[in-house]
Amino acid sequence: MAKKEDKPARPAKDRPAKTPATEKTPNVAKLPPSAKVPAAAKSPAATKSTGKRDNPAALAVEIDRIDKELVRLASRRAALTIRQIQSLPQPDKAQFASTTDESLLKLINEGNPGPLDSATLRGLFRELISGARRLVKGVRVVYLGPEYTYTHLAAIERFGSSATLIPVSTISAVFEEVNRNHADYGIAPIENSTDGRIVDTLDMFTRLPLKICGEVQLAIHHNLLARCQRSEVSEIYSKPQALSQCREWLSRNMPQARLVEVTSTTTAAQLARDKPGAAAVASRQAGIQYELQVIAGNIEDNPSNLTRFAIIGDETTKPTGNDKTAVLLQIPHKPGSLADALATFKKNNVNLTWIESFPLRGPESGYVFFIDFEGHAGDASTKRMLADLEKKAVRLELLGSYPRSEPID
Repeated sequence: MAKKEDKPARPAKDRPAKTPATEKTPNVAKLPPSAKVPAAAKSPAATKSTGKRDNPAALAVEIDRIDKELVRLASRRAALTIRQIQSLPQPDKAQFASTTDESLLKLINEGNPGPLDSATLRGLFRELISGARRLVKGVRVVYLGPEYTYTHLAAIERFGSSATLIPVSTISAVFEEVNRNHADYGIAPIENSTDGRIVDTLDMFTRLPLKICGEVQLAIHHNLLARCQRSEVSEIYSKPQALSQCREWLSRNMPQARLVEVTSTTTAAQLARDKPGAAAVASRQAGIQYELQVIAGNIEDNPSNLTRFAIIGDETTKPTGNDKTAVLLQIPHKPGSLADALATFKKNNVNLTWIESFPLRGPESGYVFFIDFEGHAGDASTKRMLADLEKKAVRLELLGSYPRSEPID
């Protein structure tokens, strides 16, 4: 992978937090007043049949008129986004506007009248804004690759296709590239609703002074992809986690097929393309890329299968009123220590959302705990809770506060 000239690595955990310009960013989720949906687009003829035969020529004229208006509005939206970014004290820091982007997602989910689904509208806005931001400053994002894996899809969902998305082969490489300033941000899975924690990601937070500055919660829909009929499949390839998340379905429906673990769902799709009788468990996007048919869709055992991805960097955000905070906690290895630490959350009325234990490395006995909870590190109640918790801790590190994200299907 081509890299920029090396800059000095960030110092260990004591470097000061940076204040991003996005804290002063006005809400760009709202379109300008001129960007209202034309009345014709809301008419019955534009959305459903009236029972009469439509006039193709008249429809073509109306579509052409609306297309011209959409082009004009999209250009104006992009121009306003560029002007807004350039008006900030640090325009290069406006590439990561987590608060703004979550506000836009809420606007789309709550205000979409149809007939397009919210995912389609989200994609349109994402690419428009991503392209506008790139005209001010390109952003480099490193992710656990290769292309068309679920982490790649999460990176596109968060940063758009106009960002420079750089695949690497391991989670540790994601962290190293960001730590060495070869990339502005990294993205890696941190937990799955079926398989639980992602150990490699948690381990890297104990090793390098990087923070969580955002999250993407992506609904994971696995598909059985092949170039043959289901009855002709003799081998099924995928990464271990994907096979695990489809274990029951595969056992019931594909008992004749041998399951083979590979390094990624993309590798599995490549093998399904090239080997007779082979199939892959992977995303629909991987199937499109490698010209495979979906011979069975949504085969995950848990229909609510979600993977949460951490956005890794050193940005900080102001409280939004709907935030989460992550900490790394080590407590004395003696009876009652964990109960005493958790009592701190109850005492300060702070709600835990996630806790995972991780064994200490080396000869020392004990565990490090990764904890997520509701609230922002800048909130008064959170400050009190953290001050109390620090008194009971051997080690307490703030891994970041960021807006809560909604699951994306």
